[in-house]
Parts: sequence; structure tokens; C-alpha cells
Amino acid sequence: MSQTALPGPAAPALVRPSVRRSIKVEPLTCTIGAELSGVDLGDASRDADLFTEIRELLLQHKVLFLRDQDITRAEHVAFAQRFGPLEDHPVAGSDPDHPGLVRIYKELDSPPEHYENALHTDGTWRETPAMGAVLRCVTTPSVGGDTLWVNMAEAYRRLPDRVKEQIDGLRARHSIEATFGAVMPTEARHRLKAQYPDAEHPVVRTHPETGEKILFVNGFTTHFVNYHTPENVRFGLDYAPGAANLLTYLISQAAIPEYQVRWRWQPNSVAIWDNRSTQHYAVQDYWPAVRRMERAGIVGDRPF
Repeated sequence: MSQTALPGPAAPALVRPSVRRSIKVEPLTCTIGAELSGVDLGDASRDADLFTEIRELLLQHKVLFLRDQDITRAEHVAFAQRFGPLEDHPVAGSDPDHPGLVRIYKELDSPPEHYENALHTDGTWRETPAMGAVLRCVTTPSVGGDTLWVNMAEAYRRLPDRVKEQIDGLRARHSIEATFGAVMPTEARHRLKAQYPDAEHPVVRTHPETGEKILFVNGFTTHFVNYHTPENVRFGLDYAPGAANLLTYLISQAAIPEYQVRWRWQPNSVAIWDNRSTQHYAVQDYWPAVRRMERAGIVGDRPF
């Protein structure tokens, strides 16, 4: 058996022992991330047993990394679709020949934007944020352009008990209007919000497969919706800036290095992540150079 157990308390205990372990697995940190070898995702797109093995490893490590995956776009999409239907992106759009495959191309003349280089969970402005994603590197700079992922189950687990008590039952708004929409003309921004109204999610969500509690606030989160109660607010300062300070503190937990893994890309490298329990950050430190990535995002469920 080549599987190496993930050390530390972060690994969920419900990975089914019946799953065959034929893949070499190398954990990259004590908290999150593992590199797989001896597997081809093109094969996994056609082999249900191999896919099941990868899915169970994803639940354990939260983000998986593979190198030398010279797969076609059709195989990329077919593998991701084994997790579930793929979602489109209202701003980035999809490859016209492969619906659900978003081309994230940063060329020398690309306009500057600052959505990737922020810690975030994909699509929490949706009522049903993405379950996860499969991201393949097409072109990468010779230096720079890494991506970081964060274990938000560990971030919740290590919160002080008094903070866990304070946020129990809290809910928050997540907005595409306040992020992607902010650079749009007013009418276009309003149309975007009408199409994607602000979503409301629990501040602490439960992972539907592992049962883990996850700190579920990020750069798309704007404010709490049920904080202003007699138990929390005696005077105005308890709410403003009190609630905002608490939200800032919670969002800042994703910046703690002990919860993170950092991946250096090469052409045909692939990352598969569980969007329900992680955040990520694409480091934009590589200009003047190009970086071309292709991502298949998987439709998720309603957080609870």
C-alpha cells in the first residue's frame, strides 16, 4: 500500500477503507494538500473505480496536485463531470467548444484585475457555490504565478471557543455586485445583481460528505445579516464597527500559513480542490509574463 496517512488532526476519519489504493500519495503539509503520481486523469475520466479513489483522497486532503497530465480539453471536462454538472461563469464565460471549461488567460495586454489574487472561495455569491474545481496549467511563467490553498475546516477547528460560541448560528451575505460588479457601469452592475442577487450562507457551514465544520466567510462576504440582536448589541458601537471587526477577524484566518499549501505550476500540472472546505489565492507576481489556465468548476449544493 503506497498511501501515506496525512498527519495531524485535520484529516477526516470517514475515508472508506474499502477503496483500493493504487495511487502514490505524498502529503505536502501537515494540514492540507497532497501530490498524486502514478495516475492519468484521462484514464480517470473513463474509469469509475479510479475516479472513486481520487474522490476519496480529495475528501481527505482537500486539494490534490498532479504533474504531467497531457490530457485533452474533452478529457478535462469529462473527468470534472464525474463529480457533477459543470457551471458557467457570468463574467469569464466558457470555452465555446467545451461548455463549463473557463479559460483564465493572462496575456501581456490583459487589463489589470484583482479577483484571483485575493483569498476566496469560488462562487459563494451563488445560492449554491461550486462543489470544487479541476484546474490545469497550459502556460506558466518561468518564475512566479503560484497558487495557495487554505484548509478552512482547520481554521474553524482552531478558533478560540469563545469565538465559536459567538458565531454559532450567524449568517452572512455574499455579493458578486460588490466584487466583479464594482468595475462595471452602474446599469450593468445592477443587471448583474438582478441576475445574481446576494446570497446568504451560514458563517459556519457543515461539509455534506465529511461532516466537518468549516469557517465559510471570504472576500465575497459583505456583512452579517442576523447580528443586530439584543444579545449582541447594547449600543451602536457594538454593531458598527463591532460586527465588521468580527467579520474582518474571521476572514483574516485564511491568511495563517499553518493552514496553507503553496503549489508551483508547470505546464500540464493539475490541481483538484474541494471548494466547500477551502479558499485559494492566485499569486499575480509574474508580469511581464503570460499565464494561461483552464478550469472546470463543478456545481455545488446549498450550504447548511
